[in-house]
Amino acid sequence: MAAETHTEGAAERRDLAVRAAVEQGLLDSDPVACLLDVAGIRASAAALTGAFAAALPAGTPVLHAFAVKAAPLVPVLRLLADTGLGCEVASPGELALARAAGLPAGRTVLDSPAKTVAELHEALALGIAVNADNRQELERLDALVASAATASPLGMRINPQTGAGTIGALSTATATSKFGVPLRDPDAREWLVRAYVERPWLTRLHTHSGSQGVPLPLIAEGVRELHALAEEINAAAGRRQVDTLDIGGGLPVNFTSDEQTPTYADYVSALREAVPALFDGSYGLVTEFGRSLLAKHGLVLARVEYTKSAGGRPIAVTHAGVQLATRTVYAPAAWPVRILPYDTKGTPRTGPPVPQDIAGPACFAGDLLATGRELPLLAPGDVIAIPDTGAYFFTAHYGYNSLPRPAIHGFTLSPAGGARFTEARPAQSLREIVAEGGGGTGDALL
Repeated sequence: MAAETHTEGAAERRDLAVRAAVEQGLLDSDPVACLLDVAGIRASAAALTGAFAAALPAGTPVLHAFAVKAAPLVPVLRLLADTGLGCEVASPGELALARAAGLPAGRTVLDSPAKTVAELHEALALGIAVNADNRQELERLDALVASAATASPLGMRINPQTGAGTIGALSTATATSKFGVPLRDPDAREWLVRAYVERPWLTRLHTHSGSQGVPLPLIAEGVRELHALAEEINAAAGRRQVDTLDIGGGLPVNFTSDEQTPTYADYVSALREAVPALFDGSYGLVTEFGRSLLAKHGLVLARVEYTKSAGGRPIAVTHAGVQLATRTVYAPAAWPVRILPYDTKGTPRTGPPVPQDIAGPACFAGDLLATGRELPLLAPGDVIAIPDTGAYFFTAHYGYNSLPRPAIHGFTLSPAGGARFTEARPAQSLREIVAEGGGGTGDALL
């Protein structure tokens, strides 16, 4: 019953926001607008922190670090920081965004399989936690730690090699994954234990088995391997050297309905069943969730520009396509999206369902959000909404055809049902597109 109530509430909030966006002219100057539900994001953060707090002894150190790649927007990072979350960054750009959002070093974690010496030096100078990816990176840390003191918590990422989920590209715990030290390779485990014993400053262990398409039992298996390795290292060292386990993120998102499943409580339950000792308070924890915090709270709105028919199938040509839903266009089977139809006033469109293609604006045939999708027949001027797009969709723009980045608006609803919009990122201007395309150096190749 609780899930049904939530689903109905989410649909009602979305319909109010769509109608308000149309009435307030968000689609007048730009035929695409992207919305973020501020209250929904706060609720996700509270669900995450609450699920872990309920399972851990009081006082257990926990850092929930948002994976910046999921929504690299300073206002989003500021909002999440206001709920108590930190940041997980995987590039100089993501670190710059986290710092611009005011995230302190102590609430920031640096991951990446290709960190440069300069990136490592900066992180250690700032006191940012670093998870080294491989043996060669550990050798770089050896030199940096020897040359200057640092307050950075340091550790290694392991690949538990526990297997893949349904989306191979997002499965990071396969036998040949590019991430981390492969735990089951010959002599790897022994090397890791020895490396820690020889380096008392290595106090963390990290793993991340993947995200969308990776089931909870497989994620939990990877965390169980991580915990077992920490226990082995501490026994070999004769001291509690590893004091913090960074268990990554990866909670899958349900893209088929408004229901938020699995939940963070489900995630914690799976971990408690697989690794009960993880919750006895003997280790501090770090998590790195991204998609699950933001996806359900993002919405793309786009005008239908034209409708036509080809081979007997109706086609609605819209302004939302590969530039906003890149994974859906290139891998539709793995990343299907829902299409919600509205009329020119932002009211849900009704009528008999008709199979039709929902096409984007890009100049290639595969720029389709849906093929043969049964919807009330769309007409020019109608609005389509694409829910569940708050992470990795419009937040990470793909510049095909030099299509501009659309504006992103956060919204809140009043008790009376009114919507207030605030711009989190302005639309990209044509002047900015020209500048990115070398407009200031036009004669460089003459």
